[in-house]
Amino acid sequence: MANQYQLILVLSNNNGEEGVNALIDTVKAKVETAATIDALDNLGSKKLAYEIDDQREGTYVKVVFTAEGDFPKEIERVLKITEGVLRYLIVRVSE
Repeated sequence: MANQYQLILVLSNNNGEEGVNALIDTVKAKVETAATIDALDNLGSKKLAYEIDDQREGTYVKVVFTAEGDFPKEIERVLKITEGVLRYLIVRVSE
């Protein structure tokens, strides 16, 4: 049975706006391989609470998607090795 999930990403601003947009497109394409994207919001650049990889700012992106229960582990695996992703969090949206 498919569940709805919310993914919050903090992306590096080192490559500028074009780099961030390319990274968002990459993540979107990966999610769409096995899930349906319900919403994708670029929340903009914000100051981080603490430095991550010597960076004080990051771009926040929220993705709401519907997928089977085993897909979040796969997207986590991909996000861990994707350069430019500073942090991420995936939670299941309660029904």
